Amino acid sequence: MKYLHLIWASLFRRKTRTVLTLFSIVVAFILFGLLSALMTAFYRGVEVAGADRLVTQGKYSLTEVLPISYYPQIQQIPGVTLVTHGQWFGGIYQDPKNFFAQFAVDPATYLEMYPEFTIPADQLEAFQRTRTGAVVGKTLADRFGWKIGDRIPIQATIWPKADGSNTWEFELAGIFVGSDQTAKGNEGTMLFHWDYFDEARQFGRGTTGIYITRVTDAARAGEMAKTIDARFANSRNETTTGSEKAFNLNFIKQIGDIGFIVQSILGAVFFTILLVTGNAMAQAVRERIPEIAILKTLGFTDGKALALVFSESLLLAVLGGLIGLLLVALIVPGMAQALQAFLPDLAVGPNTWLIGGALAIGLGIVTGLLPAMKAKRLRIVDALSGH
Repeated sequence: MKYLHLIWASLFRRKTRTVLTLFSIVVAFILFGLLSALMTAFYRGVEVAGADRLVTQGKYSLTEVLPISYYPQIQQIPGVTLVTHGQWFGGIYQDPKNFFAQFAVDPATYLEMYPEFTIPADQLEAFQRTRTGAVVGKTLADRFGWKIGDRIPIQATIWPKADGSNTWEFELAGIFVGSDQTAKGNEGTMLFHWDYFDEARQFGRGTTGIYITRVTDAARAGEMAKTIDARFANSRNETTTGSEKAFNLNFIKQIGDIGFIVQSILGAVFFTILLVTGNAMAQAVRERIPEIAILKTLGFTDGKALALVFSESLLLAVLGGLIGLLLVALIVPGMAQALQAFLPDLAVGPNTWLIGGALAIGLGIVTGLLPAMKAKRLRIVDALSGH
């Protein structure tokens, strides 16, 4: 800390250049923090997956539907303890921006399949006996101010009713909550009766989207998946079965490989910042060659000269990274509120801070390496003679 004033004065010798370089680093870390928070929230639902749960879908596409007659056949397979099913609905509430996940499910078994979601017994009973009943996650209920007994109209975008109407109305029978932080990320969902949906829809009757199976032994999940698919091999509706985690990842990748996209963007940004910061540091050292020579004349060793330049680079990178991440911490709560329907668990996690800190230190080391080595190797006679 003894030389902090000297490092600070040297760093801001050219204020405009330093401020612009610092601004570039701040922007890069804001982008890093926001994309990291988005990616973490996006993949949070994958972690809800149970090791003993399998998902069966159409062999060739997630959009394929499967006959409801597969339900009892899967139940009869040895090693299967519970089966449920669900169909993606894809409707909107009042306005296209009010989009959230909706599934037509078997009310008797769906919530039993997911013990991480809890609902009062009286509300579960009401849901099961109310044909037009629905249950929603607490996050979703809080978002729209829904209360038990409310009538909720949903506009169909995929499944019109048999009478030609696109409006489906459901009675809110219950509100479920996630038992832990990971499960809470899936509270933005509505569930309603598959029986009612199947009877009232215009087409596709007698089908469902996916089957979810709980097996006795999670260690035999791969074997069980093959057994399920073998049961329907060479049928008109062949299946592919895999772990729930693999299904969730595949569902996310329908949008695109989010991880690859984010990494590509961040890689390009940080490569550019590396060049910008490295050039700024190299130019700063070139301008101060006589000053560094004078410091060495006054007794500064080669090691101290190297440490001073390295410290400037590290201070610039760490300061920019810290400001950027602090701004992200201020921005994300507002984003979380705006994106609550899609990413209810959006937050800046500890991994973002740790990785961001490592990136800042790494940026400081890499951009300061060559200028610092140049300062270390500088010969006093050559510097003062102008060579």
